Amino acid sequence: MFNGFSHSVMGASHEKTGLVCQDSSAYKVTEHYAVAVVADGHGSKKHFRSNVGSKFAVEATIETVGRFYQDPAQFEENFPANHKLILKNIEKQIISDWNLRVNKHLEENPVTDEERSKFTDEEFEAIPPESYYGSTLIAAVAGNGFTFGVQIGDGTLVALFEDGVAVLPMEYNEAAPANVTASMCNSNAAGMFSSFYVDNKKPLALYASTDGLYTSFGSEYDFLDYHTIISSQLINLEAFKQVIINNLTKRSHYGTEDDISLSCVFDSDLVNEKIGLIRERVDENKKRAAERKAELLTKRIN
Repeated sequence: MFNGFSHSVMGASHEKTGLVCQDSSAYKVTEHYAVAVVADGHGSKKHFRSNVGSKFAVEATIETVGRFYQDPAQFEENFPANHKLILKNIEKQIISDWNLRVNKHLEENPVTDEERSKFTDEEFEAIPPESYYGSTLIAAVAGNGFTFGVQIGDGTLVALFEDGVAVLPMEYNEAAPANVTASMCNSNAAGMFSSFYVDNKKPLALYASTDGLYTSFGSEYDFLDYHTIISSQLINLEAFKQVIINNLTKRSHYGTEDDISLSCVFDSDLVNEKIGLIRERVDENKKRAAERKAELLTKRIN
């Protein structure tokens, strides 16, 4: 049985400058699949509706995945053998759905004088309308018999499979070729996705997070260990939810000061079955962290 949670918190830097939270997050669980998704609206001047754009990115992803699962039996039969092609189609449909939402919103909510006042006429005319809503996107999907994910822009996807080891199934993808930031608003956005597919491992838990979480840690080791610790608490999810919210809020204020979103889906039956192993991984990670700290201290002394 799938379960999950998601939460977004505003960064201290946005509170100081009066900006709204530009992150969005959501999850959906069904009998056949579970999806965790986050999106991070761009902070630069020309993306002045990016908080709305990130919301649309999350909504478009949830709806698109659901559309592919309209006939679960057929999708589960076809996907393994044709996952590369189907993943491309999912990515294209997410972008298409996002653009439809953006166009509808802009039609119903024309750019205001206040929004336009921040630009010269020449500057404003040079901005493609979809750029007002620019956002990243990360989604992780647990299905019956396979796991997959898609990503455009920065942020991180973490997976724990049956061995209880937290891994990054996709390389960190902050920028596209030629140093162009990968974004939902790019004209060639559908070709800028990264993706992964796994069909020989059952996922314990999948996590999607915006870059504010990753950059609040001192190392990738610490970041992955954090997800293992969270996984060890999933059997008490309702009691643990507030702890997660408090921790994300603390990190958004005393870490990067950026907005942070974290979304998770997990197999509750498998987590219960493997909880002893997950706790062993937590203890092993603590020992390795202590060894790394001691080694670093020795190097500094010498």
